[in-house]
Amino acid sequence: MMLEAITSDALDGVRHGFFTRKGGVSSGIYAGLNCGSGSGDQNDAVALNRARVAKAMDIAPEQIVTVNQTHSADVVTVTGPLGTPRPDADAMVSATPGLALGILTADCEPVLFADRDAGVIGAAHAGWKGALDGVLEATLDAMEALGARRASTAAVIGPTISQAAYEVGPEFVARFVIADPGYTRFFRPGTGDRAFFDLPAFGCMRLEEAGIGRVEWTQDCTYGDAGRFYSYRRSVHQREADYGRLISVIRL
Repeated sequence: MMLEAITSDALDGVRHGFFTRKGGVSSGIYAGLNCGSGSGDQNDAVALNRARVAKAMDIAPEQIVTVNQTHSADVVTVTGPLGTPRPDADAMVSATPGLALGILTADCEPVLFADRDAGVIGAAHAGWKGALDGVLEATLDAMEALGARRASTAAVIGPTISQAAYEVGPEFVARFVIADPGYTRFFRPGTGDRAFFDLPAFGCMRLEEAGIGRVEWTQDCTYGDAGRFYSYRRSVHQREADYGRLISVIRL
């Protein structure tokens, strides 16, 4: 099966792809293109899956840079392949041709950035905590330090969990309301004291308010399409022991 990569016109001219789970060699609950070395999948299978992604991006596997994601607002500037252990961070920026920035997700937002004119790219892992703590704005700051301009930068949010599948409790809602009472607009009522959170809309808002030139969501829900996407929340609901990780990649 061929690999499937979702692309966006907003990043036209910059090589990128939000890869689905199609076309990989992993099996069982990881069936497909699992690129998460932090999963319980076989290391050889993950390595082969990443090699297939690298081939699709026309680079060597070691040129795909990933970090140890911790749901933070930390950003690293990348100028070459990273050694081990990988740095703890949730976003990367680069102006180095031939390097690819890779983000791993399974419901959180993978966000790819580019200022094509400046030759600067970025990639961020933005779950609710990272988005609330400012990882998207921090990525723009780091891109500016490399010569990018916010007004010339485009960002695309890839496959992520949609509001219809993201039910949360009152303590979750309270975190957002304490930060900004206006954030109630990203919740709609659920059953009892539960609510449904719109993560992609929240991410788009934060980027728009940060002054980005263009932002959009691909409209793909990880939870609702098991044939194409891994989902942490779906794995919990189905009582699975683990889950695969999708990879989203951008390169100059």
